[in-house]
Amino acid sequence: MNFINTIRDIFKIEELKEKLLLTIGLIAVYRFMAAVPLPGIDPTQLASLKDNAGEGLLGLLNAFTGGAFARASVMALGIMPYISASIVVQLMGIAVPYLQKLQKDGESGRKKITQITRWLTILITLVQGPTYITFIKTQMGLPETAFMVGGATFWVSSMILLTAGTIFAMWLGERITDKGVGNGISLLITVGIIANFPAAFLQEFISKTQSSNAGGGGIMMILIEVLVWFVVILLTVLLVTAVRKVAVQYARRTAIANIKDVEGARQYIPLKLNAAGVMPIIFAQAIMFLPMTLGQKFPALASLTDNFGLWYNVIFALLIIIFSYFYTAITIPTNKMAEDLKRSNGFVPGFKPGEETADHLDSVLSKITLPGSIFLAALSILPAIIVKFGVTQNWALFYGGTSLIIMVGVAIDTIQQINSYLLNSRYDGLMKTGNTNRKSLK
Repeated sequence: MNFINTIRDIFKIEELKEKLLLTIGLIAVYRFMAAVPLPGIDPTQLASLKDNAGEGLLGLLNAFTGGAFARASVMALGIMPYISASIVVQLMGIAVPYLQKLQKDGESGRKKITQITRWLTILITLVQGPTYITFIKTQMGLPETAFMVGGATFWVSSMILLTAGTIFAMWLGERITDKGVGNGISLLITVGIIANFPAAFLQEFISKTQSSNAGGGGIMMILIEVLVWFVVILLTVLLVTAVRKVAVQYARRTAIANIKDVEGARQYIPLKLNAAGVMPIIFAQAIMFLPMTLGQKFPALASLTDNFGLWYNVIFALLIIIFSYFYTAITIPTNKMAEDLKRSNGFVPGFKPGEETADHLDSVLSKITLPGSIFLAALSILPAIIVKFGVTQNWALFYGGTSLIIMVGVAIDTIQQINSYLLNSRYDGLMKTGNTNRKSLK
């Protein structure tokens, strides 16, 4: 009943309703474009491309693009070049003084950084585009008859459209962020992942039904798998939302609400258990491309070509733990937090303001990053473990890793934004009517 009332409240708020409808509309446009194949390719002969991109690392790339990768779509590269550009700019911000200056320039600096990211996205697309075209022509099993146009005409037109598709996806994501609800880039990735969910579940259902006819678990195994999946989702929610509260005390604060001084008002600094989010997984996967490529040429490294294999996942988990510490260190400025706390006349009880407080915050962050990174690594390799119990690879990808963490994180962020609109509406209604009943939303 509360859920129905919440839906009603959402559509009573005109601004929120318009934002939601705009978000849904732009996502629908993105999904439509993901189904449009590159000109010059016969769409009726893409079955082999879908088969070869159905499992393993290619299956993961295909999931992030919502199936556009396996459709040879104009959106085949999706939003991934933009994400790569964002990561590069963020890392360069540590070492490049010009970018450091822009980061401190407020809104004007942010706009320049965004513009740099856009240009870098185009450059990355111009590198990834030819790689993708070469890949589908030589490695993905497409017959020559699938290419109705050849030579320079196909290459030039495909490059232009792949670049335009990525730019269009980037524009859609930015419009959703500015005018809609939620983070647009993350929503586009999430919708692409969810688009593969029905087919993956249906494939698993058919597999278990056939095994039931052969004396397997059948429907009961499906129910157990769904139950385990919900448990994994709950654990992922805990990972995303868990924080360590560091108590902060202010010597003297003024409570504006009742216009009087409050001595010793206490607050806290929330340090997230998984401050790095999904970035360590993305970095680790980028690194794992190298041994997978070498494994195709050197038999000794062949075990690293299977992203559901033992050694691949051992190395993958270790890289995630390492990158969790690295990314947390560069994105959580404990020194700046301590200085800001000192300027606002606050302190952590038992520690002197300034350097000692910064050391304490750094120590706490390091301690909670270890269990957080181990938890993140365990979730990331969980699909490889689930596969060993007879689960199909496409369905196993939803049991952890980047896909599940992104979906959970984006869902939580979007719900929080919607809740903030609802709370603001209730507050506005309270200021206008002097009461807190639901009529304030009408």
